[in-house]
Amino acid sequence: MQTRWTVAKDRSDWLQRALTHVHAAEHEALGRAGAFHIVLAGGGTPLALYRALAQEDHDWRHWQVWFGDERCLPPDHPERNSVMVRQAWLDRVGIPAANVHVIPAELGAEAAAERYTQTLAGVGDFDLVLLGLGEDGHTASLFPGHDWGEAADAADALPVFAAPKPPPERVSLSARRLARARRVLFLTQGAGKREAVAAWRRGERIPAAAIQPPGGVDVLLDREAWSES
Repeated sequence: MQTRWTVAKDRSDWLQRALTHVHAAEHEALGRAGAFHIVLAGGGTPLALYRALAQEDHDWRHWQVWFGDERCLPPDHPERNSVMVRQAWLDRVGIPAANVHVIPAELGAEAAAERYTQTLAGVGDFDLVLLGLGEDGHTASLFPGHDWGEAADAADALPVFAAPKPPPERVSLSARRLARARRVLFLTQGAGKREAVAAWRRGERIPAAAIQPPGGVDVLLDREAWSES
Protein backbone atom coordinates (compact mmCIF):
# COMPACT_ATOMS: atom_id res chain seq x y z
CA MET A 1 0.00 0.00 0.00
CA GLN A 2 1.26 3.43 -0.89
CA THR A 3 1.77 6.07 1.79
CA ARG A 4 2.21 9.58 0.39
CA TRP A 5 4.01 11.97 2.75
CA THR A 6 3.57 15.74 2.33
CA VAL A 7 5.43 18.21 4.55
CA ALA A 8 3.85 21.66 4.54
CA LYS A 9 6.02 24.78 4.48
CA ASP A 10 4.11 26.44 7.33
CA ARG A 11 0.72 26.41 9.07
CA SER A 12 -0.97 28.36 6.26
CA ASP A 13 0.33 25.92 3.66
CA TRP A 14 -0.75 22.97 5.84
CA LEU A 15 -4.29 24.33 6.10
CA GLN A 16 -4.55 25.10 2.39
CA ARG A 17 -3.39 21.60 1.49
CA ALA A 18 -5.92 20.07 3.89
CA LEU A 19 -8.71 22.16 2.38
CA THR A 20 -7.63 21.13 -1.11
CA HIS A 21 -8.01 17.45 -0.15
CA VAL A 22 -11.53 18.08 1.14
CA HIS A 23 -12.54 20.12 -1.91
CA ALA A 24 -11.24 17.47 -4.32
CA ALA A 25 -12.97 14.61 -2.50
CA GLU A 26 -16.24 16.55 -2.33
CA HIS A 27 -16.11 17.40 -6.05
CA GLU A 28 -15.46 13.78 -7.01
CA ALA A 29 -18.18 12.43 -4.73
CA LEU A 30 -20.90 14.84 -5.78
CA GLY A 31 -20.10 14.26 -9.42
CA ARG A 32 -20.17 10.50 -8.98
CA ALA A 33 -23.03 9.92 -6.55
CA GLY A 34 -24.60 13.23 -5.56
CA ALA A 35 -23.56 12.76 -1.91
CA PHE A 36 -20.32 13.28 -0.01
CA HIS A 37 -19.59 10.87 2.86
CA ILE A 38 -16.83 12.23 5.10
CA VAL A 39 -15.47 10.76 8.34
CA LEU A 40 -14.18 13.30 10.86
CA ALA A 41 -11.22 13.05 13.20
CA GLY A 42 -11.27 14.30 16.77
CA GLY A 43 -8.57 16.01 18.76
CA GLY A 44 -7.06 19.44 18.39
CA THR A 45 -5.12 19.04 15.13
CA PRO A 46 -8.08 19.23 12.70
CA LEU A 47 -9.70 22.21 14.44
CA ALA A 48 -8.12 24.74 12.09
CA LEU A 49 -9.52 22.82 9.13
CA TYR A 50 -13.00 22.65 10.64
CA ARG A 51 -13.02 26.37 11.43
CA ALA A 52 -11.91 27.16 7.89
CA LEU A 53 -14.68 25.00 6.42
CA ALA A 54 -17.19 26.91 8.53
CA GLN A 55 -16.24 30.04 6.58
CA GLU A 56 -16.77 28.47 3.16
CA ASP A 57 -19.77 27.94 0.91
CA HIS A 58 -20.52 24.33 0.06
CA ASP A 59 -23.54 22.34 -1.03
CA TRP A 60 -23.99 21.26 2.57
CA ARG A 61 -27.30 19.50 1.88
CA HIS A 62 -25.41 16.69 0.21
CA TRP A 63 -22.82 16.12 2.91
CA GLN A 64 -23.10 13.00 5.09
CA VAL A 65 -20.94 13.37 8.19
CA TRP A 66 -19.57 10.42 10.17
CA PHE A 67 -17.18 10.16 13.09
CA GLY A 68 -14.07 8.00 13.35
CA ASP A 69 -14.37 7.63 17.11
CA GLU A 70 -16.03 9.01 20.21
CA ARG A 71 -15.50 9.13 23.95
CA CYS A 72 -18.11 7.56 26.21
CA LEU A 73 -19.27 10.76 27.85
CA PRO A 74 -22.65 12.55 28.10
CA PRO A 75 -23.94 13.94 24.77
CA ASP A 76 -23.07 17.57 25.55
CA HIS A 77 -19.77 16.97 27.32
CA PRO A 78 -17.14 19.41 25.98
CA GLU A 79 -14.58 16.63 25.52
CA ARG A 80 -16.72 14.72 23.06
CA ASN A 81 -15.51 14.88 19.48
CA SER A 82 -19.03 15.57 18.24
CA VAL A 83 -19.35 18.60 20.52
CA MET A 84 -15.98 19.99 19.45
CA VAL A 85 -16.84 19.63 15.77
CA ARG A 86 -20.31 21.04 16.24
CA GLN A 87 -19.01 24.15 17.97
CA ALA A 88 -16.17 24.75 15.51
CA TRP A 89 -18.07 24.02 12.31
CA LEU A 90 -21.29 22.05 12.02
CA ASP A 91 -23.53 24.45 13.95
CA ARG A 92 -22.32 27.27 11.70
CA VAL A 93 -23.31 25.81 8.32
CA GLY A 94 -26.36 24.33 6.69
CA ILE A 95 -25.70 20.60 7.00
CA PRO A 96 -29.09 19.04 7.83
CA ALA A 97 -29.17 17.53 11.31
CA ALA A 98 -30.22 14.18 9.85
CA ASN A 99 -26.99 14.11 7.83
CA VAL A 100 -24.75 14.26 10.91
CA HIS A 101 -24.32 10.74 12.25
CA VAL A 102 -23.08 11.05 15.82
CA ILE A 103 -21.82 7.96 17.66
CA PRO A 104 -24.21 7.46 20.62
CA ALA A 105 -21.31 6.87 23.00
CA GLU A 106 -23.38 7.89 26.04
CA LEU A 107 -24.95 4.42 25.78
CA GLY A 108 -21.66 2.80 26.76
CA ALA A 109 -18.99 1.34 24.53
CA GLU A 110 -20.63 -1.97 23.60
CA ALA A 111 -24.14 -0.67 22.98
CA ALA A 112 -22.88 2.38 21.10
CA ALA A 113 -20.59 0.32 18.86
CA GLU A 114 -23.43 -2.04 18.03
CA ARG A 115 -25.77 0.86 17.27
CA TYR A 116 -23.26 2.63 15.03
CA THR A 117 -22.50 -0.59 13.18
CA GLN A 118 -26.22 -0.87 12.48
CA THR A 119 -26.35 2.75 11.32
CA LEU A 120 -23.50 2.09 8.89
CA ALA A 121 -25.18 -0.99 7.41
CA GLY A 122 -25.72 -0.37 3.73
CA VAL A 123 -23.36 2.61 3.60
CA GLY A 124 -20.74 2.07 0.93
CA ASP A 125 -17.16 3.25 0.83
CA PHE A 126 -16.51 6.60 2.46
CA ASP A 127 -15.39 9.37 0.14
CA LEU A 128 -12.92 10.90 2.58
CA VAL A 129 -11.67 9.72 5.96
CA LEU A 130 -9.83 12.25 8.11
CA LEU A 131 -7.58 10.78 10.79
CA GLY A 132 -5.12 12.00 13.37
CA LEU A 133 -1.94 10.43 14.68
CA GLY A 134 -1.21 10.06 18.37
CA GLU A 135 2.25 10.13 19.95
CA ASP A 136 1.96 6.37 20.49
CA GLY A 137 0.91 5.77 16.87
CA HIS A 138 -2.79 5.44 17.62
CA THR A 139 -5.45 6.73 15.26
CA ALA A 140 -9.16 7.20 15.95
CA SER A 141 -9.42 5.17 19.20
CA LEU A 142 -7.33 2.27 17.93
CA PHE A 143 -4.51 1.98 20.46
CA PRO A 144 -1.38 -0.19 20.64
CA GLY A 145 -2.10 -3.45 22.41
CA HIS A 146 -5.81 -3.40 21.55
CA ASP A 147 -7.88 -5.01 18.82
CA TRP A 148 -7.78 -2.74 15.76
CA GLY A 149 -10.50 -4.54 13.85
CA GLU A 150 -8.35 -5.64 10.93
CA ALA A 151 -10.01 -9.04 10.35
CA ALA A 152 -12.31 -9.53 7.41
CA ASP A 153 -15.23 -10.14 9.77
CA ALA A 154 -14.49 -7.18 12.06
CA ALA A 155 -17.50 -5.04 12.90
CA ASP A 156 -17.65 -1.53 11.49
CA ALA A 157 -17.51 -0.04 15.00
CA LEU A 158 -15.64 -1.43 17.99
CA PRO A 159 -16.06 -0.95 21.73
CA VAL A 160 -12.82 0.21 23.35
CA PHE A 161 -12.06 -0.43 27.01
CA ALA A 162 -9.06 0.51 29.15
CA ALA A 163 -7.85 3.12 26.68
CA PRO A 164 -4.46 4.54 27.73
CA LYS A 165 -5.88 8.06 27.47
CA PRO A 166 -8.96 9.19 29.40
CA PRO A 167 -11.74 8.42 29.24
CA PRO A 168 -11.07 4.67 29.25
CA GLU A 169 -14.28 3.75 27.40
CA ARG A 170 -14.61 4.75 23.77
CA VAL A 171 -16.05 3.69 20.44
CA SER A 172 -13.96 3.55 17.27
CA LEU A 173 -14.51 2.62 13.67
CA SER A 174 -12.47 -0.48 12.92
CA ALA A 175 -9.36 -0.40 10.77
CA ARG A 176 -11.22 -2.48 8.21
CA ARG A 177 -14.10 0.04 7.99
CA LEU A 178 -11.82 3.07 7.94
CA ALA A 179 -9.99 1.50 5.00
CA ARG A 180 -13.21 1.26 3.01
CA ALA A 181 -12.59 4.71 1.62
CA ARG A 182 -11.69 6.37 -1.64
CA ARG A 183 -9.38 8.80 0.14
CA VAL A 184 -7.75 8.73 3.58
CA LEU A 185 -5.95 11.80 4.91
CA PHE A 186 -3.91 11.82 8.13
CA LEU A 187 -3.62 15.30 9.66
CA THR A 188 -0.43 15.55 11.70
CA GLN A 189 1.24 18.43 13.52
CA GLY A 190 3.78 18.95 16.27
CA ALA A 191 7.14 17.64 17.40
CA GLY A 192 5.40 15.21 19.73
CA LYS A 193 4.33 13.17 16.69
CA ARG A 194 7.84 12.86 15.27
CA GLU A 195 8.65 9.49 16.82
CA ALA A 196 5.34 7.99 15.68
CA VAL A 197 6.01 9.27 12.17
CA ALA A 198 9.51 7.78 12.27
CA ALA A 199 8.16 4.43 13.49
CA TRP A 200 5.57 4.40 10.72
CA ARG A 201 8.20 5.17 8.08
CA ARG A 202 10.43 2.40 9.46
CA GLY A 203 7.60 -0.05 8.85
CA GLU A 204 6.81 -0.70 12.49
CA ARG A 205 3.40 -2.07 13.36
CA ILE A 206 1.45 0.89 14.72
CA PRO A 207 -2.33 1.38 14.56
CA ALA A 208 -2.13 4.13 11.93
CA ALA A 209 -0.37 1.77 9.54
CA ALA A 210 -3.28 -0.69 9.81
CA ILE A 211 -5.49 1.64 7.75
CA GLN A 212 -4.85 0.30 4.26
CA PRO A 213 -7.36 1.47 1.64
CA PRO A 214 -6.84 0.32 -1.96
CA GLY A 215 -5.74 3.78 -3.07
CA GLY A 216 -3.22 4.25 -0.26
CA VAL A 217 -3.17 7.05 2.28
CA ASP A 218 -1.99 10.65 2.35
CA VAL A 219 -0.18 12.02 5.41
CA LEU A 220 -0.06 15.80 5.73
CA LEU A 221 2.54 16.99 8.24
CA ASP A 222 4.10 20.20 9.45
CA ARG A 223 7.89 20.50 9.67
CA GLU A 224 7.88 19.78 13.40
CA ALA A 225 6.24 16.38 12.93
CA TRP A 226 8.47 15.26 10.06
CA SER A 227 11.33 12.88 10.68
CA GLU A 228 14.09 12.13 8.20
CA SER A 229 14.96 8.83 9.91
